[in-house]
Amino acid sequence: MSDDREAILDCAGRARAASTALRGLTRDDKDRALRGMAQALRDHTPRIVEVNAKDVQRALDDGTSLALVDRLTLDASRIAAIADALEQVADLPDPVGDVVRGYTLPNGLDVRQIRVPLGVVGIIYEARPNVTVDAAGLCLKSGNAALLRGSSSAQATNEVLIDVMRAALEAAGLPADAVQLVPGTSHESVKHLMTARGYVDVLIPRGGEGLIRSVVEGSTVPVIETGVGNCHIYIDESADIDKAVRILLNAKAQRTSVCNAAETFLVHRGIADDFLPTAMVALREAGVTVHGDAGLQSYAEAAGTAYAPVTDDDWAAEYYSLDIAAGIVDSLDDALAHIRKWSSGHTEAIVTDSQSAARAFVAGVDAAAIMVNASTRFTDGGEFGFGAEIGISTQKLHARGPMGLLELTTTTYVVTGDGHVRP
Repeated sequence: MSDDREAILDCAGRARAASTALRGLTRDDKDRALRGMAQALRDHTPRIVEVNAKDVQRALDDGTSLALVDRLTLDASRIAAIADALEQVADLPDPVGDVVRGYTLPNGLDVRQIRVPLGVVGIIYEARPNVTVDAAGLCLKSGNAALLRGSSSAQATNEVLIDVMRAALEAAGLPADAVQLVPGTSHESVKHLMTARGYVDVLIPRGGEGLIRSVVEGSTVPVIETGVGNCHIYIDESADIDKAVRILLNAKAQRTSVCNAAETFLVHRGIADDFLPTAMVALREAGVTVHGDAGLQSYAEAAGTAYAPVTDDDWAAEYYSLDIAAGIVDSLDDALAHIRKWSSGHTEAIVTDSQSAARAFVAGVDAAAIMVNASTRFTDGGEFGFGAEIGISTQKLHARGPMGLLELTTTTYVVTGDGHVRP
């Protein structure tokens, strides 16, 4: 056995022992620890910012895209928001022990299906140090031990975050090994985590398409698949112009380096002459480049908006930048056909004043989240009231959409009898 694999299995074994201890904790135990972790992050903000600045500088020196650098960056306000999210998780009901269903059979057996932790949850993610804290908090509240494997670009930041949280756990009387950073920064170390079946109960990859595909295809540990965000906005013929422009601008330009940013908008031909002149000016002022079909070129040129002819690569792109693909469609059905072809199944949106169009869109789109007259940016665990999220799942198993506490539990059937035997 290689030294790397032995180190990772040792780490996972300690997580397994910690997960056993976590199963018996009360809500008060967990909430006290979460609040302690939040306060520790606030107390150590200068240290975290100092370490993170070095990771950020290394990323800039390596020519990392500005979108990824933005994801990597922590400042005082972002750390405060991360700490607040931990406290929001503490305020949420504890799902562990909830009775999903319960009944008594005719023979007198009492059957209850109750929520229990998954056990040891491994999270593999890219340069998002906020995920380190969100994942640790959600796993703790749901009674799971967290094995965290971030990218090498955020290694120093993740190390200090984990160090701060582990100290807070110990201060609260909980096992520090409930939260661990997986040792190693090589691709081999990731493979060892992915094949630690029997030690790790589930893996959750969070990042770009390449990372997710490699975990799904190479893991022997069960995987909850998250997905990339090629999100669309369809502007229906009946849409309110001001509302549609506001939603489009927010979905594209409010923050580009996130999976719930819009990457394509489609506009019904019947409203194009009214919508596009205003929309193109707004996009130009926001610095957005439109990768449009032939019908959009004249509108872009008239508004002075940066324009490029759209390609299949554009329709498929998750840009993470101030770029958006765009096209004019003849009908709602055409918009739905386009979305079915190019959607990643993350979030799709319609802007419309027609209830029948909204119903047809909801029925015709297959996505983890569907927005009606709202920005795609709302597909987020915090915005959904989950306090934070472990990721956004685009699969169709027990977890789909933003994954919060409930999605980090499974169930156990508890059957109680009185000397019952099966005839």
